[in-house]
Amino acid sequence: MSVAAVVVAGGQGVRFGGPKQFAGFGDETVAERSVRTARCVASRVVLVVPESYDGGGEGADVVVTGGTSRAESVRAGLLACADADIVVVHDAARPLATSALFHAVVNAVSAGADAAIPGLAVTDTVKRVRKDDEATVVVETVPRGDLVTVQTPQAFRRDILESAHANSDDATDDAALVEALGGRVVVVAGEIDNIKITQPGDLKKVTSFARSGQ
Repeated sequence: MSVAAVVVAGGQGVRFGGPKQFAGFGDETVAERSVRTARCVASRVVLVVPESYDGGGEGADVVVTGGTSRAESVRAGLLACADADIVVVHDAARPLATSALFHAVVNAVSAGADAAIPGLAVTDTVKRVRKDDEATVVVETVPRGDLVTVQTPQAFRRDILESAHANSDDATDDAALVEALGGRVVVVAGEIDNIKITQPGDLKKVTSFARSGQ
């Protein structure tokens, strides 16, 4: 099966204070590291960038301009993957995702799943809350045994992902769109160090992990 990867780097990095996906990360940028790792499974890597991007492509085969939402950016990337059987979608801001994780999600789709996502078990107690005037009040404690937190890379049958996006306007998670179609989404073991860079301190953390070989 042919595999293409869409590395999503179209955000403005408001919480970070700028486009964190193009921040320096050792001898690379954050996005360049993500593109390089995605290449371990993909014969074509598509980088989705903001309209203001003026870089050199971060090592991707194709560079496309994204939209105002993550879903629009993924759809822009998908247009460059029309001949692939499997598409891997990865957030550029997760530069520590390993090649093993990319292979795990692709292998799960190759084995018959419509989509495959990395997940980590929830270890903290989870409570549902509501606002009561100025206070935040607990409504219930949510059983955590069947909960996971989700990461990227996520792999999909291309035709299923295209259909999922054609039937929805927006989503922060592509797998949720496949779920809405009734697709079979399987979970593979995520990676604790696969941190998404959101705040400036996150960049320091992932850089430290990379240097220590974790």
